[in-house]
Amino acid sequence: MKLSLMKKLSLGFLTAVLGSIILASLIANYTVGNKFKNYLIDEHKTKVSTAVQIVEDLYGSGENPSNINNDEIQRYAELQQLYIEVKDSNNNTIYTSGDSYLKHNSMMGKMMGSMMHNTSETNLGQYSENTYPLLVNNKHIGTIIIGYFGTSYLSSASVTFIRTLNNSFFLSAIAALIFGLIISIIISKQLSKPLIKITQTANKMRSGNLEVRAPVNSNTKEIDELSNSINYLAETLKNQEMFRKRLTSNMAHELRTPLTTLKTHVEAFIDGIWEPTPERFEAFYEEIERLTKMVNNLRSLAKLEETNLNLNKREINLSRELTKIVDTFKPLYIKKNYELTSSITPETNAIIDKDKFDQIITNLLSNSYKYLRPNGKVNVTLKKENNNIIIKVIDNGIGIPEKDLPYIFQRFYRSDLSRNKNTGGSGIGLTITKAFVEAHGGKIYVNSKVHEGSTFTVVLPSE
Repeated sequence: MKLSLMKKLSLGFLTAVLGSIILASLIANYTVGNKFKNYLIDEHKTKVSTAVQIVEDLYGSGENPSNINNDEIQRYAELQQLYIEVKDSNNNTIYTSGDSYLKHNSMMGKMMGSMMHNTSETNLGQYSENTYPLLVNNKHIGTIIIGYFGTSYLSSASVTFIRTLNNSFFLSAIAALIFGLIISIIISKQLSKPLIKITQTANKMRSGNLEVRAPVNSNTKEIDELSNSINYLAETLKNQEMFRKRLTSNMAHELRTPLTTLKTHVEAFIDGIWEPTPERFEAFYEEIERLTKMVNNLRSLAKLEETNLNLNKREINLSRELTKIVDTFKPLYIKKNYELTSSITPETNAIIDKDKFDQIITNLLSNSYKYLRPNGKVNVTLKKENNNIIIKVIDNGIGIPEKDLPYIFQRFYRSDLSRNKNTGGSGIGLTITKAFVEAHGGKIYVNSKVHEGSTFTVVLPSE
């Protein structure tokens, strides 16, 4: 049978409290009881010794035993609950304290037997007598008999103390159990309540509601982290769903246009409306190239996600390599009447993968080229700061809306401003660029304003 977390925590806490109480009570009762009993036995021995001393002092005075006042012995015997008997050298009894006042001790012994059940030299509840020599000036003149019940050392105050001690243990156990029950309920509720909310949130996410969030405010670190993780997961799944829908829409749009063009042209050829000409075949070729480019991009992304990137690092002159890439793009920019300039710190070396670096810069320059306006300008800079190499690609193109900036490096994401036939793509170029940069231990940022332009910043470690 499965139990709820609250019940498990409550039962576990109560079991721990109950076990601790029982263990502590047993140890305390055993230790205190033994120590107190030993203390009382020592006190009893002292009482007996004192009784012997009183008898010796009285009968050692040299007076005739018949003239000795035994009131002091009688008072002491009754006070200390002892039976005292004095015999002369001929074993004749010359004094006895009587035993009427000792009768109630038998009942006391039976009552306390369960409280002081530990074995010892004294047999609880049994009457015992000890014989001591009556010495005067080291001369044996008689015998002293001290009698007592085994529980005679348990005075009324001692009985009250032991009873109070046992009652205190019992009351403490009850109070601790009640307190433990209350605390266990409070703690279990504090732990289980946010977990129930998180579970409900996860179940709603499973049913497809990605707008739901776990409204948990807990001072427990692990629960707070779990809540944040669930909320982050929901936000990520929501964004992924949005990206998936965008991809479906983008790919449908991008595929539909060239396929419609090809279909229309082929139907025109079949119906004899058009004659095959190089110009029309060139239009065919362009549309097929667009399809091929989209398929290749998707294939590149699939390879990127299959395994970790394997980098072939070596030391290269980044200044020279970046200059070469910029020079390669200049004719393309000039053809569109764009301006491509650079400001590169010379002799800047780094240990990186040359092919991946070339693709990073190529993707950024191609991206800037696509979104330039007439008479557009792009400036590429490279400089070294501390142990980092900073590369910037600055353009004055159409810019990126602020709402799109957090998602610009997500795969398949495309800004609404970039969705047209001339600049269209599958939206994975910047995703691949970011992956290559991070594989080198670097970072990439973007700052942009609509109608003002964008600045892509790549930070790479120099070593």
